[in-house]
Amino acid sequence: MPLEMLSYLVVGASFVLYVGIAIWSRARSTGDFYVAGKGVGPVANGMATAADWMSAASFISMAGLIAFLGYDGSVYLMGWTGGYVLLALLLAPYLRKFGKFTVPEFIAERYYSQTARVVAVVCLIFISFTYVAGQMRGVGIVFSRFLSVDIETGLAVGMAVVFFYAVLGGMKGITYTQVAQYCVLIFAYTVPAVFISIQVTGVALPQLAFGGSVDGASLLVRLDQVVSDLGFNAYTDGAKSTIDVFFITAALMIGTAGLPHVLVRFFTVPKVRDARASAGWALLFIAILYTTAPAVAALARYNLTETIQQGPVGEATSNLEYAARPQWFKTWEATGLLTFEDKNGDGRIQYYNDANPEFATRAAQYGWRGNELAVDQDIMVLANPEIAALPNWVIALVAAGAVAAALSTAAGLLLVISAAVSHDIVKGVLMPNVSERAELRAGRASAAAAVLLAGYLGYDPPGFVAQVVAFAFGLAAASLFPVILLGIFSTRLNREGAIAGMLTGLCFTLGYIVYFKGVFVAPFAANVPANWWFGISPEGIGALGAVLNLMVAVSVSRLTSPPPAEVVALVERIRVPRD
Repeated sequence: MPLEMLSYLVVGASFVLYVGIAIWSRARSTGDFYVAGKGVGPVANGMATAADWMSAASFISMAGLIAFLGYDGSVYLMGWTGGYVLLALLLAPYLRKFGKFTVPEFIAERYYSQTARVVAVVCLIFISFTYVAGQMRGVGIVFSRFLSVDIETGLAVGMAVVFFYAVLGGMKGITYTQVAQYCVLIFAYTVPAVFISIQVTGVALPQLAFGGSVDGASLLVRLDQVVSDLGFNAYTDGAKSTIDVFFITAALMIGTAGLPHVLVRFFTVPKVRDARASAGWALLFIAILYTTAPAVAALARYNLTETIQQGPVGEATSNLEYAARPQWFKTWEATGLLTFEDKNGDGRIQYYNDANPEFATRAAQYGWRGNELAVDQDIMVLANPEIAALPNWVIALVAAGAVAAALSTAAGLLLVISAAVSHDIVKGVLMPNVSERAELRAGRASAAAAVLLAGYLGYDPPGFVAQVVAFAFGLAAASLFPVILLGIFSTRLNREGAIAGMLTGLCFTLGYIVYFKGVFVAPFAANVPANWWFGISPEGIGALGAVLNLMVAVSVSRLTSPPPAEVVALVERIRVPRD
């Protein structure tokens, strides 16, 4: 069966499954809509949490980052994994003991302030829309390649599916849909990894293949040689500064622990002990993909380079003839995510690091006029099965998995935006006496509006998928995490300190990202390490924002009145997370 038809069938079948689950589990009350009636079991919640957290960045972009950055890409692996451990240990059981619907609701009650609630909602919206832009871009990439439609059409289809099960089912529908999406995405990620591991190293388990051998040498030694021969940094060497590695890892860790769409998942279980258990199950489910990703990255980079280079640099047959390029090359060219420019007119693809002065001088001896191949790193996981010539059903499965990863996280993000508007703004601030039916209508209306805005952001996001997600983690780290953490473990932090801390962390981090990555970048402020503060990249600045948040929050709290006695009692109660 042709790949396009098979992709339509596999992806279409997954959509039918998601919509069917949404109809079966549709929300009938605000409790169902916001926290799934607090009736989700630990294993199901762990699986849904894993799907919610493993976004398009994890499925599509993380291995692509590692494939091109090598050792430097490990910061994403360490930061996201370590952050989940931090979340499970420091926040999950305590927030479940608190027992409300949303993160802004916790902040409002803990800091006895509606202003604090509104500031938390603003932070949440910035975080969530930044994050969801990356997810919708992932949906567009998958549709544009595998279903032969343009990105706009792909976004429209993805928005329609999310709209249906997020608006109809609420958290209840999303939870059970995410269980199905986890099964789809993990199967889609591991099956091609096993195939390619056997093909390249002869080892079936990707985690072991990472340390396996190719042509008598270990995979990593062979990969170092392959990329170094083309003027790139050795795969196992790092080019980032130590301080930037530290700050990116820290921002991703504490950003993970401050993500509202992940935190709310622990409000959906019946008991505090179930929150702890579901955190453990989620970590296990996440580990399956995260221990596979380094092998997928290394094998993808090896296959791509070997396919294009085809021999030692400088030999007459060392580069692939453009006319003889394989079919996968042609299909990805059609998406615009893989491009070739024949700079010297020889009809061959020169793929090398022309930013390396020493190699560029050497390459000029062969009549080369610069690197001629541009590869968007977001395609590596998706194109890897095609490069390896795997069966069409495996390629179609990968498409379904990528869509599942993007939609699962997008739905969770859209729901927390909806809850923030309907529960925290409409009911919490504007109309405290609104009926449950009217609140549910407001939640569905705000979810619909959020879906439309998410689609618009997905059409033109500010970077590749993992980079956009890294910015969202930085905003979460700098704004919400410090006040949630201190709200649980400090009885002295007051409303003035929390509000000042959140605003400081959000404004500083957002301003830094916009300055170096946004449309207002001045010529002298180019996004290069020499211009970063203390050598910290925009991806890592959220950790410094968190430090500023903490310093401002604690300082302002010390200079103003302490919290009332009932708030101190609340903190002491939730700090003992017993049933």
